[in-house]
Amino acid sequence: VSIGHSDATGAQTSAAADAGAALVTHLFNAQRGLGHREPGVAGHALSDQRYTLGLIADLRHVGPEIVKVVFRAAGDRVALVSDAVAPAGMPPGRYRLGAAEVIVEPGEQLPRRADGTIAGSVLAMDQAVRNVVRVGIEPQAALLSATRVPADALGRADLGRIAPGACADLVWWDEDLVPRRVWVGGVQVHPQGAAGRP
Repeated sequence: VSIGHSDATGAQTSAAADAGAALVTHLFNAQRGLGHREPGVAGHALSDQRYTLGLIADLRHVGPEIVKVVFRAAGDRVALVSDAVAPAGMPPGRYRLGAAEVIVEPGEQLPRRADGTIAGSVLAMDQAVRNVVRVGIEPQAALLSATRVPADALGRADLGRIAPGACADLVWWDEDLVPRRVWVGGVQVHPQGAAGRP
């Protein structure tokens, strides 16, 4: 169970963990604000080791300073998420998000509903990793947050790591953290048309 967009108090967030909740979807987004007396979902989850924290690291859903705070408070529990919707990888324009229309304006990185409300993201996971490193998080921590932490949150010891028995889903990153080659199940799929196994 994951706590998503919620006005829950810190006490309610603690009770949810007692009842088995283990994730927070989109930390800080559409949640009660963090207060010094009432922590809400975000504040409680940052301090509660039972929670894995989903973080949209596009630097728009949460600012760079908050990304640093989250990693400093709970780095080994942060799972980068893209929150990607239909416009991801597409040009500016109008797209569908369920029954709603979302718009990506030229030069804008966030899909929005007609009233201006953020509606998902166009973030790709490799950009999330670069964003996190750019604000000062160590590359190893950023990469673990994109791989092992979310895999562990799903109970998938066969994903997010290089180990005997794990899936051979691999990314070869260059020094600028740009993926150069990608393998899925041991078969190279990027660059497209490339052959070979790792």
